Amino acid sequence: MKERVTEFARAIEERAADYGITIDGEAHARLQNFYSIVERFNPRLHLFAPVAPAVFATRHVLESCFAARFIADARDIIDIGSGGGAPAIPLLIMRPDVRATLIEATTKKAIFLREALRETNLQTQAEVINQRFETMPTPAVAAPIAVTCRALERFGEMLARIVAWSPDASRFVLFGGEAVRLALCEIEAQKRVVISQAVLIPHSEKRFVFVAEKINA
Repeated sequence: MKERVTEFARAIEERAADYGITIDGEAHARLQNFYSIVERFNPRLHLFAPVAPAVFATRHVLESCFAARFIADARDIIDIGSGGGAPAIPLLIMRPDVRATLIEATTKKAIFLREALRETNLQTQAEVINQRFETMPTPAVAAPIAVTCRALERFGEMLARIVAWSPDASRFVLFGGEAVRLALCEIEAQKRVVISQAVLIPHSEKRFVFVAEKINA
């Protein structure tokens, strides 16, 4: 595994600039720790599709770090369907001023998330809730707040529920392609959100970060 971690670290160093990211030594070490624990848990939990370390570095970690700029002045993040920890854990590493609530319905993945937070020294910066977001009350957090989601099952279909459930004045930072764009545009047409940005992710032809602001009722 040591060789794979080395390859991952090299890819982070070589490609961070492509994403407009500067990663200091402490953040780099934490990202390596995150990758190491993913490597240990992935064969059992299938957190991510198996890929080469350099691909994981760009597709999952640098993509997540890329979104840090869109969190803006938010000091709280709610990440829905946290799964393998992307984007939440890389975001927390890049933004030590932010706290996060990671919502994950699968118990084994929630256990993984708590362990990953511990090994990356982020346990005091985040809370893991092992529950479906629809079955829990909306967290009582003060604005500004960012709601993130990257790989939720049936994402396009679930997006309207996420918007309805989220706190007032939420900023949505969402990863996806055409299905997410269409779902978000439909919600905007209902005057429930305003889409402010759709930014193509570096080294991708079809994947975007979408940013939208919730319109309070």
